[in-house]
Amino acid sequence: MNFEDFIISPRNFKTESWQIGNRITKEIKEDSIVLLFISDYRGSNGEAEVQDFTSVRKEFYKLSQLDFEIPIVDLGDLVSGKSVQDSHYILQEVLSVCHYKRAIPLIIGGSNDFAFSLFSALNFHKKQINYTQISNIISLQQGEHINEHTFLSKMFATKSFSIKNYHHLGYQKHLNEADSIKLIKEVEFDIIRLAEMMNSTEKTEPFFRKADLVTVNCDAIESFSEPFSMNPQVNGLNRREICAYMKEIGLSENLKSVGIFNYNIYSESQLNHQLLAQMIWYMIEGINIQQSHPRERHYEIFYVLIDDRQYTFKRDTFSNLWYFGDDENIENCIPCSRKDFDEAKKGWLSARLTKI
Repeated sequence: MNFEDFIISPRNFKTESWQIGNRITKEIKEDSIVLLFISDYRGSNGEAEVQDFTSVRKEFYKLSQLDFEIPIVDLGDLVSGKSVQDSHYILQEVLSVCHYKRAIPLIIGGSNDFAFSLFSALNFHKKQINYTQISNIISLQQGEHINEHTFLSKMFATKSFSIKNYHHLGYQKHLNEADSIKLIKEVEFDIIRLAEMMNSTEKTEPFFRKADLVTVNCDAIESFSEPFSMNPQVNGLNRREICAYMKEIGLSENLKSVGIFNYNIYSESQLNHQLLAQMIWYMIEGINIQQSHPRERHYEIFYVLIDDRQYTFKRDTFSNLWYFGDDENIENCIPCSRKDFDEAKKGWLSARLTKI
């Protein structure tokens, strides 16, 4: 497929041999990470003119490439379509090419509704998708047109879409309708408050471990000095926390697509550009670490007795990560934390684990 008509190729930057920009290419390669920047914010009542991501690229290109082995591609900037639907269609075409080549697309910018395109494109290639979203807002509004308030309900309602698990992380009670939160809980999707994500990734790491698709709404990240997102918030994940979570995203064993949406593309703050660049870098580091892990795993098995009923926990001897369930196939066990195991020994089993 010829992308030249709707993707603006990135400019070249002078970089040192040790910097990540020195190994970036511009054509999609098999088993690579593909960066694509989007300027269409019409889904959040914004504009669609192509913006300049040069400042973000400069900050990203000058970071260290360490011992990264996975190819990194900067495809460029997507030209917005005449309508929001056109932009979604074009993006899905690009994403499909990435999936055919087993590349992991990282979509940066654009409004949060582009998560719908990431899911739609992936659904064509894979069923039973595990989707994790970091967002301070849970909106299940109904509507004819797709936007950041309706995309989730459209995703759940589309008959051809196949969702195995949906995890919503980082929501803030004071910003959400009680009915939306209640509905998510009723269908037994996992919903985690911001307070449960702060200071450590340990409790919420299991929600990333098997994720096929992860999207990050930058509105869930706290702003400082100048707005970091299109809908800036005084409360949210801080700079260190979001970078730690980006690394957890990269560590997913099944990761196939990632989106970082609602970034404030109009920002002139170098600190904002640095933070976005480092978020991208930490995700790539996670992917490289994951690809160095052995494919064959061994597990220690632990049995816990609660009210005369036996429950099984498993510990990966290489990664020290925990699972719940007695199925011989680890894919059928639920990722959990060491804390879940410790709580079970005290006689308390998380409701999330008892769903099976």
